[in-house]
Amino acid sequence: MANGQSFLDKFAEVSAKIGNQVHLRSLRDGFATIMPVFILAGIAALLNNVVFKGLWSTDPASLGWFPNADLLATAQYWGNALSQGALSISAILLCGMVGYSLATNKRFDNPISCVVVSLAVFFIMMPQSVTANLAASSPLLTDEVTTAEVTSAFITNYTGTNGMFTAIIIGLLAPTLFIKVSSVDQLRIKMPEGVPPAVEKSFNVLIPMLISLGAFGLVSMILFAGFQTDITALINTWIQTPLRALTTNPAGLVFIYSLGVFLFTLGIHQSTINGVLVEPVLTIVLVEAMEVYTTGGIDAVIARPDLYLNMNVINVYALMGGSGCTLALLIATFIWGKWQPSKEIAKLGILPSIFNINEPVIYGYPIVFNIPLMVPFVLNTALGILLSYGATVIGLVNPTCIQVPWTTPIIASGFLSTGGDWRAAVLQVVLLALFVVIYLPFMKASETAQRKQFEMSE
Repeated sequence: MANGQSFLDKFAEVSAKIGNQVHLRSLRDGFATIMPVFILAGIAALLNNVVFKGLWSTDPASLGWFPNADLLATAQYWGNALSQGALSISAILLCGMVGYSLATNKRFDNPISCVVVSLAVFFIMMPQSVTANLAASSPLLTDEVTTAEVTSAFITNYTGTNGMFTAIIIGLLAPTLFIKVSSVDQLRIKMPEGVPPAVEKSFNVLIPMLISLGAFGLVSMILFAGFQTDITALINTWIQTPLRALTTNPAGLVFIYSLGVFLFTLGIHQSTINGVLVEPVLTIVLVEAMEVYTTGGIDAVIARPDLYLNMNVINVYALMGGSGCTLALLIATFIWGKWQPSKEIAKLGILPSIFNINEPVIYGYPIVFNIPLMVPFVLNTALGILLSYGATVIGLVNPTCIQVPWTTPIIASGFLSTGGDWRAAVLQVVLLALFVVIYLPFMKASETAQRKQFEMSE
């Protein structure tokens, strides 16, 4: 037992160090900062594709009070503006916020300068000419040139969802170099007393900023002159594609996420693993699904099976009531539980669990080191992923494509995240009922074990 406990203590210590590693923590902080922007973009897309289209029609006879189609286009302009303002610059937002988070986590005295460096490097590393699509002047001119090389322009393939991996890497690397160079005292320009603090800070980082930007400009030049490529193309080929293939593969996702959830049963928060390895990638896939939904509607998302496994699949189906779908455990306890301490914890934990917050259950029921409950805690998470993915693949429910807050209660989260598909809400209820059944025998075994422990302690 001592050896086992020693192993768990060491494992917990290593996991905590990984979870608190400054670059990984900064990545999580950066995503958390811009998450409201993505949620707003999801709401705008939902309004455009469901609410506005449901209220307006091109046929005035369909509704007696119905306005014309021009009003629909005007209303959708509002939604498109919000979506474009968020999704088309998502990589820019992420790059700046990751850089700022890294600076604050490293306690750098001028974090705003790290935002400047991150964004400047992000654009420095972009190609200086891009291929633009041109609309034919007439449908009859089928052989007319439809593309052209454009200079002094940026395209959303780099500033939007496709550039988010680049934004992550640059947002971590550029400030790291800048902070390192800034620590060299000889490179700081000393200003006399009485100079405003903002001016003093800008001169202090002048030379380190020039060195950092120049270094990345040199890398950009080498990639172009030597290999006719750019950093985003390299990252998409060597990092983004393999990583997405791993985490958006059902077997790979279930294995990694189940490992993180299992750690929670040992008292190690699941975000230590999942928040680092899984959630950033799945969030990027979800943002891309929102972009596809915004431009082409739900049919366009259905036509992209590579977008089916995204962060909403976890939040909507696999974490109902929080990690391990413990809302099902509380329901089973209310209906069939006999052990009064467990029922009291269930009363305290039911309201937070409705909003997918279950720390009171994890540590109060408890789930941690409760051997009987470890099995359904991990199993239900895996089943939530696999069954919802299977239902999406065979067309029983729409893919999740709208980012909703992770605290959104079930039924509402299923309906909203799938673009208003009521079948997703029904699937949530069916899965919850299944999870209750799975928890039931293990809950009874847990009560028996706790009762015996209580009797032995008297």
